[in-house]
Amino acid sequence: MTFLVPLPVVMPLLGAALTLMMARRPRAQRTVSLTVLTATLLVSCALLYFSTTDGSLVVAVGGWEAPLGIVLIADQLAALMLVVSSAVTLCVLVYSIGQGMADGHEETPLSVYHPTYLVLTAGVTNAFLAGDLFNLYVGFEILLVASYVLLTIGGTENRIRAGSTYVVVSLLSSVIFLTAIGLIYAATGTLNLAQLVERLDELPDGLRLILQGMLLLAFGIKAAVFPLSSWLPDSYPTAPAPVTAVFAGLLTKVGVYAIIRTETLLFPGGRAAVVLLVTGLLTMVIGILGAVAQSDIKRLLSFTLISHIGYLLFGVGLTTQLGLSSAIFYVVHHITIQTTLFLAAGLIEQRGGSTALDRLGGLAKLSPVLAVLFLVPALNLAGIPPFSGFIGKLGLVQAGVADGGVLAWMLVGGGILTSLLTLYAVARVWNLAFWRTPPKSMPSVRLPALMVAPTLALVTLGVGLTFAAGPLFDVGDQAASTLMQRSGYVEAVYGEGGAP
Repeated sequence: MTFLVPLPVVMPLLGAALTLMMARRPRAQRTVSLTVLTATLLVSCALLYFSTTDGSLVVAVGGWEAPLGIVLIADQLAALMLVVSSAVTLCVLVYSIGQGMADGHEETPLSVYHPTYLVLTAGVTNAFLAGDLFNLYVGFEILLVASYVLLTIGGTENRIRAGSTYVVVSLLSSVIFLTAIGLIYAATGTLNLAQLVERLDELPDGLRLILQGMLLLAFGIKAAVFPLSSWLPDSYPTAPAPVTAVFAGLLTKVGVYAIIRTETLLFPGGRAAVVLLVTGLLTMVIGILGAVAQSDIKRLLSFTLISHIGYLLFGVGLTTQLGLSSAIFYVVHHITIQTTLFLAAGLIEQRGGSTALDRLGGLAKLSPVLAVLFLVPALNLAGIPPFSGFIGKLGLVQAGVADGGVLAWMLVGGGILTSLLTLYAVARVWNLAFWRTPPKSMPSVRLPALMVAPTLALVTLGVGLTFAAGPLFDVGDQAASTLMQRSGYVEAVYGEGGAP
């Protein structure tokens, strides 16, 4: 079944080429995009099944074996990320089609949207499957180039300004990442992850620490870790709702994925644990304090996005199997829920004409369906029992208590405080936008079914994670075990003899 491994990258790229050639045929573009992303989701599910039952699937692209050639690896972590990212990108695509129709763009669509969106998807999937650092860098650059276009789509002044900030920050991150890659190759003679497992261990501690710090810095910017997160609240809210949703759900998680992959595979032993735990605590607390101070729903959600990245660093920084498996579960939960909330914010803007809290009110009475679509994921994000947010946070708290260290206990306290403040922030949105009497009469607007349906699908998926928490935790636990053993990854690429 190794022939399935390249498909999540190849199919979106072929779809992008097809949709680009169909620039004057919007319906054909939509059909191709939907078909490609549906097929990508099915292939990703198959990869998760086979990687769980048969072990990691490895492909040497073009028949060039590692370490000379490019290697794609679908282990349980990569396959799980592929499944959730494919589901989210498919739902967001349907939502964007519905929004285009509602805004009157059906006959005159932006022809570049579909090919760019598919290129973005290919970049994300390539990053998850990459078996070497340079291919991981290529995946980042593909998705970043596509995200530049999507972020500034429409060419308004605010989007160009926000896009410029995003470009500068992303380029800085890319330069740091590329410099780290050059230094690693100079020191070890390889960029293949499986080969680096052994060769990095042979380097002097000081050099190894510098290389680890550079990779953490580059991925920390991409993941919007405090204090490298100031660009995010100014960049994401200006984009169209579906673009913001897919950015919030996925792009920062690609950075988190890179942190998990490199910290467990290349730099085990917890040398950066203190840094991860301290930055995790600061990211959680300062992010949620920023959210509480906001008066616009999109900016508020952007700050909650930052704060909940702190939970993921918490799990990785503990360097235990329970902490890592809880972080993997929380990644899946947070991609789904944060994307859903941004889609709900787009519906609020469609119905109320704004996402500014001082201009909204009475939406619970005017649109009960919209109220449910916001309330359920909002409670899930805050960690209210029995939702998956509660289960993920409970796993992290248990891992922190089991660790027993001072920093771990501080993270436990910070996590509980962040959860309470998240509940306060979303309850404030509920009271002002949905519950109180509207400050002025709102026009009667019917929400497009193609915007409501994918949001409802993601709300259902978020609730479904609660019922599937046991099997999902099992997959996360197995993935964490594989990551921490390292030998399984090396044997999957080079066989039992190990790397040359």
